[in-house]
Amino acid sequence: MQKLPTHDDKNLSFETVLVLQGGGSLGAYECGVYKTLDKHGIKFDVVAGTSIGGINAAIIAGSKSDEPTKTLEDFWLNLAETITSPFLPEKERAYASSMYAAMWGNPKVFLPVWFVPHSFNFFNMWPYLYDVTPLKKTLEEFIDFKSLKNPSRPRLIISSTDIQNGKPSIFDSKYDNINADHIIAGTGYPFYGISWTKINGKYLWDGTLLSNTPLAEVIHASPTRSKKIYVVDLFPHHQEEIPKNMIEAWHRARDIMFTDKTDQAVRVSKNITQYLELLKQMHDVLIELFDSGKLDVVTKEKFKKIEPQYHKLAVERGAVIKEIIRVERKERIHFLFEDADFSLATIKQLITDGEKDAEKVLSTKS
Repeated sequence: MQKLPTHDDKNLSFETVLVLQGGGSLGAYECGVYKTLDKHGIKFDVVAGTSIGGINAAIIAGSKSDEPTKTLEDFWLNLAETITSPFLPEKERAYASSMYAAMWGNPKVFLPVWFVPHSFNFFNMWPYLYDVTPLKKTLEEFIDFKSLKNPSRPRLIISSTDIQNGKPSIFDSKYDNINADHIIAGTGYPFYGISWTKINGKYLWDGTLLSNTPLAEVIHASPTRSKKIYVVDLFPHHQEEIPKNMIEAWHRARDIMFTDKTDQAVRVSKNITQYLELLKQMHDVLIELFDSGKLDVVTKEKFKKIEPQYHKLAVERGAVIKEIIRVERKERIHFLFEDADFSLATIKQLITDGEKDAEKVLSTKS
């Protein structure tokens, strides 16, 4: 029997991961963050996301051009609506744009059912208010889905929620032939009236219903490779101001629900790392005794039986989180439907904010 490498061994398999949250139009901020990361030459082995984060991840992994940064920004500028005046104050602009989207939709993303032929039924309630069929055509303009199987491209992981059993449904470009439907399946947010998607007999909603930061899904999908992880957090952890009315209370509650909650996963990962190192040391002691012939026959047989269990635990699922780097969006205003503001001025501002915040984070790491 040969000794296994420690978790600090330079030959241990390692990957860099980008995890992107859901958050509607706030996803433009993720575009800005990615622009900065790319400018600094940071390459990703895995990109994962849910909802709008899944869309951004899919464009990064499957861009039709060799410049995913430009493709991603073009996507966002293409999505932006130009009806809302850029001269309105920020909060009023957010209100006007979100109300416009609620009534008229966004022709590149979703349409209200009252504008979709044959879907309007005045006498019955609909299970959803917005149809995301237009998004499928838009995604096909920006993503080369065949390229997702190209080993030179990042591995893509998309999360969604199974309506019927309440469990995650994960799509992984390593195993699945991901298309626009798979990506759209992770965007059906019922509280905003977005429709579900049916794939392989499953009815799927937005992955944010289970987790808005699909880090656990990444670890589960790639359990043998240790990770350096970048997380973009669209919803603030901290807010000093106490809500003054019910709308502000809902807004703050929404932020808390959707904010990054991976701290616990990182703490667990660190504890597991310590346990694995202890197991490794104990295993090495037994290996030395085994090789030197100092173990009796009965003990040797017991060791042989538990060796496969050790290998499965410490090697097959021995990945650890080496480092986690977070870029967090700060709020200048508190507005419940800020994630439905697709006005051009707001989209451009979000991209710029993402670029600047990522620069600040990277400057502290250098």
